[in-house]
Amino acid sequence: MIYPDLDLQIPDELGNVHFVGIGGSGMSGIARMMHRAGVRVTGSDRSSNYSTVALEELGIPVAIGHDAENVGDANTLVVTGALWQDNPEYQRALADGIPVLHRSQALAWLARGRRVVSVAGAHGKTTSTGMIVTGLLGVGADPSFVNGGIIESLGVSAAPGSDDLFVIEADESDKSFLLYDTSVALVTNVDPEHLDFYGSREAFMSAFVDFARGARELVVISADDPGALEVLAELRTGESAPIRTFGEAADADVRLVSVDDSGPVRFAVEIDGVRHEAQLSVFGRHNAVNAVGALAVLTGLGFEAGAALAAIAEFGGTKRRFEFHAEVGGVRVYDDYAHHPTEVEALLDSARAVVGEGRLIAIHQPHLFSRTSMFHREFASVLEHGADHTVVLSVDGAREDPVPGVTGALVADDFADASKVAYVDDWQRAADYLAEIARPGDVMVTMSCGTVYRIIPQVVEALRGRFESESR
Repeated sequence: MIYPDLDLQIPDELGNVHFVGIGGSGMSGIARMMHRAGVRVTGSDRSSNYSTVALEELGIPVAIGHDAENVGDANTLVVTGALWQDNPEYQRALADGIPVLHRSQALAWLARGRRVVSVAGAHGKTTSTGMIVTGLLGVGADPSFVNGGIIESLGVSAAPGSDDLFVIEADESDKSFLLYDTSVALVTNVDPEHLDFYGSREAFMSAFVDFARGARELVVISADDPGALEVLAELRTGESAPIRTFGEAADADVRLVSVDDSGPVRFAVEIDGVRHEAQLSVFGRHNAVNAVGALAVLTGLGFEAGAALAAIAEFGGTKRRFEFHAEVGGVRVYDDYAHHPTEVEALLDSARAVVGEGRLIAIHQPHLFSRTSMFHREFASVLEHGADHTVVLSVDGAREDPVPGVTGALVADDFADASKVAYVDDWQRAADYLAEIARPGDVMVTMSCGTVYRIIPQVVEALRGRFESESR
């Protein structure tokens, strides 16, 4: 993994810029915006995807596969943190003295001189960022934005705007959220993770305090989340921008007062003594909380509460957040980015609203050997209690080397009821197994921030094979 140098002075002029790993949702958005700003952009990725195709349609050359020759005449290299150190393009830049910027530093370059709204937290960043952007557009603002996922209604993860606002999904995993000159900070929650980078829970919490204290105009922070409350207590012991809290707590400045999550979530919120009601098109109690956080940001920026909430309610979701893919034989297949026990629990709670009389079948791909080793018991607990049946796949190690003994079996073996789980380390066998156990009315959900979404075509094909043969 490549971490950002937080002390690096980012040059004013970047020249020709080459992106290594350009197909990622965040990287592709930054590349698109640099292209729109007149920078000559090229890129590479290990495989083609929706984003690489879209970039090529804009006229950005994208090489598939990594090779030192892809660097070409680039004056600056932009890398994703998930890159391996031995990547030939990265090594070429080091050998030739080409400046290397982490993705977050390229984003900071784009946002220079703007009024930055930075959204941070262990969970809910992408959705909250999408809600803020949707809300701002709905009340007549025209912000620039870079999100970690594609906003469904806009079809993009990033776009330039004409006003001074710039909304950023700020990544805490490697301290890069400290790079931005933040005007308004939103802290959705503070659930200690990435301890392989931070080394301790204390260091992780301290980084969030530094992030919030760095905001120049306003800090918006959860009044419910235990970790956020620790950060809030620290903020109140020293200097910080004005603080605005949100959530279900009785003392929240923007208070969620009722929630109906039996379908697309309906809720009421009280702000400045006035009650407002809304219905979203997305599911889950957690999305009502995300919407209230977004409302706290918009009203903190000076927009009227009723109009802001109505605009936020137009948010239609983001890619890989309980995203519907197919229905075969009455079995519905969804995909979600959930990769932490808290996120998985919230996802399963949301999915219950659409299951009806069927069963909820989770397809869990553990992501990272370090995370699996740390949280396998927690994953097993939330999956066993939240899903009717779970298929656990092999670990997607991403940037990490394999760790002996750390496999998906760790999660499966922690189920108290072994009949509710199956560990299948071959994707085709997993797809066939899922088709075999499926019943009309079931909902299947793949979950991971790794590559699990790529199993969906195999699952759909296996379901078709089974149900079509039964109909003959």
